[in-house]
Amino acid sequence: MLDNMPRGTICIEDIEIGMTRSLRKVVTDHDIELFAEVSTDRNPVHLDDDYANDTIFEGRIAHGMLTAGLVSAVIGEQLPGHGTVYLGQSLKFLGPVRPGDMVLAEVEVTDIDHSKRRVKMDTRCLVDGKKVLVGEATVLAPSRKFD
Repeated sequence: MLDNMPRGTICIEDIEIGMTRSLRKVVTDHDIELFAEVSTDRNPVHLDDDYANDTIFEGRIAHGMLTAGLVSAVIGEQLPGHGTVYLGQSLKFLGPVRPGDMVLAEVEVTDIDHSKRRVKMDTRCLVDGKKVLVGEATVLAPSRKFD
């Protein structure tokens, strides 16, 4: 047994189909600016009000990958948590996230392969109850047992 398993981590031995975890976060102008800086994605639809007002979005929007990062936070911090390795993620962007929007990011376990420590999860983000992002993640979950 590993005696240094991070608190809050859910090991493969304890994961069950149907388990869910979530977080809520208000996406701020500062978040968008920081993401643009780190990612080097300076598309003016994210940063320039005048430009963004003349787009199909009729205003600035957050980077889609910033929103997707909230799914990553749920997986990396809650389910399964620390020690999880991302193996894959599909994403469909269904609607914009605007500065000031409260995003609900959720993950739900849909399949488990205990022998390979692989977990599949439906992933989604919602704003005001409307899905803005959906996808599926496959991760390698931590285990209490040595490999």
